Order: sequence, then structure tokens, then C-alpha cells
Amino acid sequence: MNKLKNITGPMRLPFLLLTPACVLVGLGTALWTSGHINLFYFILALVGALSAHISVNALNEYSDFKSGLDLRTKPTPFSGGSGTLPASPDKAHWALLTGIITFGITGLIGIYFLTVRGFALLPLGLLGLLLVFFYTPWITHNPWLCLIAPGFGFGPLMVMGTNFVLTGTYSWTAFAASLVPFFLVNNLLLLNQFPDVEADKRAGRRNLPIIFGARNSIIIYGIFIFLTYLLIIVSFHFDLLPRFNLIGLSTIVIAVPTFIGILRYYMNIEKLIPYLGLNVILTITTLLLITVGLFFNR
Repeated sequence: MNKLKNITGPMRLPFLLLTPACVLVGLGTALWTSGHINLFYFILALVGALSAHISVNALNEYSDFKSGLDLRTKPTPFSGGSGTLPASPDKAHWALLTGIITFGITGLIGIYFLTVRGFALLPLGLLGLLLVFFYTPWITHNPWLCLIAPGFGFGPLMVMGTNFVLTGTYSWTAFAASLVPFFLVNNLLLLNQFPDVEADKRAGRRNLPIIFGARNSIIIYGIFIFLTYLLIIVSFHFDLLPRFNLIGLSTIVIAVPTFIGILRYYMNIEKLIPYLGLNVILTITTLLLITVGLFFNR
């Protein structure tokens, strides 16, 4: 059991729920635009996306342990690492091995899709691999890249990549739908950086809360929430997304109290944690509602 925990801990399994939520958005766009999909391709795309997510998690966990960052953070359910490596430092190589193997799985699946779907997929695939590889050592040290990289990976790369391997083409519908996770996932990672600001600062990271402060970061958060709902409305207006996708607007009842709570308690991490949880619910629920909207308008 301990060996299994040493392997699964750095994967950060609870966070992997985000991946199928984003891949399902890509599936929904493919079904809405083409009417049918190859089930094998979908399963393979999901495995590739999960492998990429596991890889970046495990490599991040390994890097944070080796740099000593994990020893300086106070873990929360949404930040500070899994705690696996500080508890079993002699098993750190398992995290590195997990990151390398899953990175290889993602690459092999990408190569397969290049052979069956063509090299038009290559830009997305290369960008995805580069994002996984450079996220911790480089991207986390650039505040603006650190802000948009998570959403870019789970949004345009994951949603449009899934749509492309299922349909063989790029579409404006997939692009529009991919911007929903782009804004929401950026916000998800942005808020999860709040509890680790001091530790991240000492480790040399330069994310938005460190460089511009928590208050200014919350303004960015609010702008991204506004753009998410505006995007849903505009996409429907221009027939990029179906009418039923407007049900995604219903999560505003979660977004408003989440924003108010973050604004009120951003200086008190203990009281902020429930709103980090609400932010997760907001993200996953909105993505699932967008998927349902695409499925019901086939």
C-alpha cells in the first residue's frame, strides 16, 4: 500500500477530474459538428490527456521536493503538493519515473494520431509536450505565462486537440468552446497560488500574486469570470455554440459568492479555503453544463 501511495500521491489523483471534464467538451464539439465519433480515438485521446496531466503533476511534485519548496509550504486541499515526498523522501525517484513514463505515453499517443490524422495536429501536440516539460522549471517563473499556461493546456490544447483527433479538422466551434476552460482553469490555478505565496517567493517563482499582489490578482480573476460568461453569450449569438449552451450561465450563482468570498478573505487562508473549493465546483460544473449543451443539440 505504501508503494502504491508513493506512485499515486505525486499524480495528485483528485485533481485529475479536470481532465475528463475538458476532454468531454472536445467530444461535445465533435459530436455537434460532425454527428459521430470514433470511440477508440476518444478513449485514446482521454488516456493521452490524462497522461499529460499526470506527467506535469508528478514532475512538479518532484521538482518542488528537490528544491525544498514542499518543506516550506503548509499543504491545503488545493495547494502545497500531496505531501507524499516529504513523508517518504527516499521514494522521490518514483515521482520522477512516473512523470517520465506518462510523458512518453502522451508522446506515443500523439505520434499515433499524427499517422492517422495528419501533421496538422503537430503544432498542438508539440505545444502540449513543451508546456508539460517546461511548466515547473520555466513557466512558473514568468508571471504572465504562469497565468495563462494552465488554461491554454486544458483549453485550446486539450479541447481542440480532442476535437481534431475525432473529426480530422479544426473548427471555430471547438475554439470557442475551448476558451471556457481557458479562462476557468487559469482562475483555478491562480487562486490555488494564494496559500503558497511566501514559500513560492523564497523558491524564486514569479506568479501573479507574488508580482502584483493578491488584490490585483483577484481583479484578474473577476475579469476572467466575466469573459467566460460573455464568451458563452457571444458564441451563441454567432452560432458557434448551440442555444442550450446558455445553461452554462447558470453557474453565475456559484461565481458571485465565490468572488465575494475571495475578495473578503484573501488575507486569511483558513477562511479562504472553502472558496477555493467553490471555485473548483464552479469550474467543473460550468464545463459539464457546456458539454451537456453540446450533447443535447446534436
